[in-house]
Amino acid sequence: MSQVSTGGVNGGAVEIPVEVRRFIERLTFADPEDVWQSLQESLAEDWMALPVWARNLAFRLLCLQRPDAAEILGQAGSDLLSFGPDWDDFAEELLARSQELKKKEV
Repeated sequence: MSQVSTGGVNGGAVEIPVEVRRFIERLTFADPEDVWQSLQESLAEDWMALPVWARNLAFRLLCLQRPDAAEILGQAGSDLLSFGPDWDDFAEELLARSQELKKKEV
């Protein structure tokens, strides 16, 4: 696996695998619907296939791009609860927001 050096904290170099950098670039510029579909397919196929950092990043970008999508917010919250407790407060906020949006849809 090739590595790319970037500036780290306090000027130290951080090695980021090229594959990770490519994944982040693709995710950053992907269409939100494509990201959502890919997440759904990946999680259905093998729930633990994506590393936690990749899942969190994908869900975070989706939540920012689709702040009123109850299904996305709900799944993001549920996913965070699976890897807590560090993110439980954020997860609960996402789940509450999802429920609020679902009530408005009815």
